Amino acid sequence: MTSRIILDVHALQTVPPSNLNRDDTGAPKSAIYGGVSRARVSSQAWKRATRRSFTDLLDPSELGVRTKRVAELLAERITARTPSLDAAQALEIAAETLQTATGSKIEPPKRKVDAAKKNGTPQPAPESSYLMFLSAHQLDGLADLAAEGAQDIKAFLKDKENKAQAKRIADTRHSVDIALFGRMVADSSDINVDAAAQVAHALSVHQVMPESDYFTAVDDRNTDAEPGAGMIGTIDFNSATLYRYAAVDVDLLERNLGKGLDADEPAATPVRRAVEAFVNGFVASLPTGKINTFGNHTLPDAVIVKLRAARPISFVSAFEKPVAADELGGHLAGACARLAHYIPAVEQAYGDEDTETWVLRVGPATEHISSLGTPCPSLKHLVETVGGAVADRLEPRR
Repeated sequence: MTSRIILDVHALQTVPPSNLNRDDTGAPKSAIYGGVSRARVSSQAWKRATRRSFTDLLDPSELGVRTKRVAELLAERITARTPSLDAAQALEIAAETLQTATGSKIEPPKRKVDAAKKNGTPQPAPESSYLMFLSAHQLDGLADLAAEGAQDIKAFLKDKENKAQAKRIADTRHSVDIALFGRMVADSSDINVDAAAQVAHALSVHQVMPESDYFTAVDDRNTDAEPGAGMIGTIDFNSATLYRYAAVDVDLLERNLGKGLDADEPAATPVRRAVEAFVNGFVASLPTGKINTFGNHTLPDAVIVKLRAARPISFVSAFEKPVAADELGGHLAGACARLAHYIPAVEQAYGDEDTETWVLRVGPATEHISSLGTPCPSLKHLVETVGGAVADRLEPRR
């Protein structure tokens, strides 16, 4: 069997009263697991939080932008290369270039066109009909190509080689966020990117019942003759100890990113940077739903990272039976005890060859998991150690 490189990240994080991720009624999302109601934070919410954290961890040139207004983004780059173009010309050239590169229609939305006609305002800018995800390198490459054919962009892109070049640019030099989280281009499936990262819905390790906060706001200009609230309302919330899990297919990540894109860097460098950013971002990020209301800024108490040679393994089944509160009412120690028992049992039953494990933990409640792997004194140490281990595993394949 061909050896793979799989990275698993597990975290236990206790969150106080909060509403990290709302459903359509405004209540915190939930799920039934093990026959009881659990607090839930969707994978999409934590993926977005992780992706947003990359802006502090990576250079902008390594990231992408996901937007319908991609023509405006490209037009800015085209204008920087060809200052003689006015805004309308640059937008037209950008739209033609993007349509050729992605196969997607780039045109002003009908509702905006109708509104402009009705109000006598300028023609709106062209947009894609869905969120388009392109890397900074791809946008720069398309801008260079568009500037080359700016004199007559339609004729330029009809040329077979130029058309092929536009498509190649849109499907190479993927950014870290595209390589990790994937990209779907509805009109050109051949330039889709399969996500190298999978993120599970975070679930509470114990039963959780929703609560509701009744609040009032007083009008600052009220007088004694006008007692009472200026408004009243309710906000739903919960609190929970969450089990969080994510996996990265390092082999797919390498295919998405490419090897040693700069002549002076080791072949594993792009993958190592992406892995380190993902581990750091996933562990330390937090969805921002109702964050101003609850100020629920916590970090995980326990993190377990595993580097495997086979398939990803989630340990959520350790919590299929809800963790009971201990004598003082907490769930963290019980959750760590569950993992300390469950992980070795699963790995013994199904094999644990070539697996490396690292543990980052805080406080005595997490002591149960201390024997599961190599201790890491800080997140920085964990990130750098995992990144180095990934690079070491990639090196023999060169």
